Amino acid sequence: MSTLMSLGTTKPTTLRRRNGRRGKLFLAGASGAIGQRLIPLLLADGWSVMGMTRFPERATAMRRLGIETVVADAFDAAGVMAALSKFLPDVLVHQLTDLPRDLAELNDEALERNARLRWIGTRNLVAAARDVGIARIVAQSIAFDYAPGPLPHREADQLAGRLDNASSSSNGVIGLEDQVVGLGIPFVILRYGRLYGPGTGSDRPWGAAPVHVDAAAYAAALASRTDIEGIFNIAERDGEVDSTLAETRLGWTPGFRGWQGPAAPQLQLSFRKS
Repeated sequence: MSTLMSLGTTKPTTLRRRNGRRGKLFLAGASGAIGQRLIPLLLADGWSVMGMTRFPERATAMRRLGIETVVADAFDAAGVMAALSKFLPDVLVHQLTDLPRDLAELNDEALERNARLRWIGTRNLVAAARDVGIARIVAQSIAFDYAPGPLPHREADQLAGRLDNASSSSNGVIGLEDQVVGLGIPFVILRYGRLYGPGTGSDRPWGAAPVHVDAAAYAAALASRTDIEGIFNIAERDGEVDSTLAETRLGWTPGFRGWQGPAAPQLQLSFRKS
């Protein structure tokens, strides 16, 4: 199934609440900027969460948030398989990146590392998801790698990675999205804008198509529990990309601000009932 054909499709969900719980969710990249903001939202929505990180010291901090943790490297296929096989989640949320804490310090070397993770890390997650019978996958992509064309960019517009002589970074985006779509299970791909807010190195919007890290996390929380399948831009309205699809179909809002501290798991979230 091609990426363009997948837009706007739906499939029945098996992830509705049972006895106040929603199911089991595996969060790859749990210690990253989005992952840390996402964990309290998932707990508040009734998920049992296992977070994966390659840093033992970050695993300890994540356990304090109330989730199970596993230390594994996304490049280690056997380690990824073992982690998912032990937890047997219903949903896999892929938030893996290999980027500097301060995103304003991105350079070619960091982009190369991240592209490699998008290819190989995604391959290992997808293989494990297939083997353990994951019911749904949510994956992080980017909204600022469209090929040149009329603005604002919509999800069906061509990505830069489809062009001849595309950069390795753009090819990494294609590698991630094609592998997720090709898995053959219900999926949501979230094309995030340029992150700002806590943990990103910038308190203010920077560059085209910005999005606050809390709003990005909120999109992932919504995508984890919906029937809807497809690809969605997740960015503020600045004329660069159009996020109307996420707003109308997922119920997402770019103004969402969630985690304000240790009390976050008791947040009153504006999720639709299901």
